[in-house]
Amino acid sequence: MDDVYIGKGKLAGKGVYALRDFKKGELVKEWNLKLLSQADFDRLPKSERMFVHSFWNKIYLFPEPSRYTNHSAHPNAQSDLEKMCDFAIRDIKKEK
Repeated sequence: MDDVYIGKGKLAGKGVYALRDFKKGELVKEWNLKLLSQADFDRLPKSERMFVHSFWNKIYLFPEPSRYTNHSAHPNAQSDLEKMCDFAIRDIKKEK
């Protein structure tokens, strides 16, 4: 999705920022997760394992930019686990 970009942040030195304004409730970003087998997970470098999450008895690798989203003390997006995406929880202004 071209509506966000990766810049400096607090997780591994990176964060996700808006390229345009978003209204409260609007879809900000789909996750586009990679489903992993246990063997896939076991082969991952340790540096990638921090971007892996398990839910519904499945293992997922969060790709960029999704892996750097929502690590703020005051996030502006909320994750929707069932829809595998992030929605704006308040208006978000484009980063300047």
